[in-house]
Amino acid sequence: MLIYLRVLKESFNFAINALKNNKLRTFLSLLGVTIGIFSIIAVLAAVDSLKKEIEGSISSLDNSTIYLGRFSFGPTEVPRWKAEQFPDVTYEEYQYLKRTVPDLFAASFTLNVPVATMKYEDKTVSNVEIGAITNEYYDIEALKIEHGRFFNEAESASGVEVAVIGDEIANILFGSPEAAIGQKARLYGRNFIIIGVLEKEGAGLFGNSRDTAAYLPVNSIRKIFGNNNRALFPFIIIKPEKGADQAEFVAILGQKLRALRGLKPDEIDNFFVNELKGFTDLIDNITTNLNIMGLIISGFSLLVGGFGIANIMFVSVKERTNLIGIQKSLGAKNKFIMFQFLFEAMILAVIGGLIGLLLVFIVSVIASSFAGDFEFVLSPLNLLIGTAVSAVIGLVSGILPAISASRLDPVEAIRTGM
Repeated sequence: MLIYLRVLKESFNFAINALKNNKLRTFLSLLGVTIGIFSIIAVLAAVDSLKKEIEGSISSLDNSTIYLGRFSFGPTEVPRWKAEQFPDVTYEEYQYLKRTVPDLFAASFTLNVPVATMKYEDKTVSNVEIGAITNEYYDIEALKIEHGRFFNEAESASGVEVAVIGDEIANILFGSPEAAIGQKARLYGRNFIIIGVLEKEGAGLFGNSRDTAAYLPVNSIRKIFGNNNRALFPFIIIKPEKGADQAEFVAILGQKLRALRGLKPDEIDNFFVNELKGFTDLIDNITTNLNIMGLIISGFSLLVGGFGIANIMFVSVKERTNLIGIQKSLGAKNKFIMFQFLFEAMILAVIGGLIGLLLVFIVSVIASSFAGDFEFVLSPLNLLIGTAVSAVIGLVSGILPAISASRLDPVEAIRTGM
């Protein structure tokens, strides 16, 4: 064990001397490894950050949550022309499913309405995201009220003109969340009473945030836009009871809606049951494919870096031929010589990799400072991967030079070096 530690120490000294004595040559050789490691870890960090942000934006929803409507969230075998003929889900269907589907924890009817402008006296907030929902939405999605309350079932059913708004809207229009409660804001030409303000959330991945959103009873919006407006994209959001069999629940849900719509056994569903779990699986597949593509592209940079390390090691063997001959004449075994050059190649590659990791860290800090609430994550796992890949590249690149050095004849090596 001690002899290998000595070899490692000597190899480290040789690597450092190579850096000192042949700065330009070593720099050019390590540049490939540095760029390769930078590319790989930058891709991994970017994809991890993107995945974390997406998962964070949907973390308030349980994976068992189901979106029922005429649109599919993912690829489908239903032809586009046929899907466009599907009817919208209705408020009456929402009421029927809420009454009849077993193991149902909560169901909410929603309308996707255009962004709107909210006014209070001489103050205005544009591009307000409108959540036209029933009161059960509060139980499905983890909305956190900072001041006031959410609208109740009676207010939801009757379509009372009340609103729960985001923190940013409250501050712009009323000066503070506390001051917003009880005030009337103008929206769609109507006066909505502010009954609640959500906790501050921060910007989301695509700029959307509950801080600039307003939640209204869906029946108040139905009074404004009507019941047969195809541009509103209604959905029924459903959450089963905890512990319920998801597959069985989805099957019963589909059967109930098919029966209500009078579909025959040979007819396909004219609606889509979108499971949030399927959406998260889709995200995992996308991020996995992005990682694979990034690794393949970055692999070419590492290949160039490997050739650079191999080149500098062959040069190092040639320069130290005389020293190798002397070591062998004094009793150094082939294995000792081979490990000496292998360790040196690995140390050089790891140094290049560490420089690449440092560059990724610097870029991630700069990018995070310019990206607002989006945070680039450089995880310890990615750091470990970068270091391990560097060491492997050094090992692979140093094998041939190390073997050639270990096989040198001591007499010929001394004569060649003189």
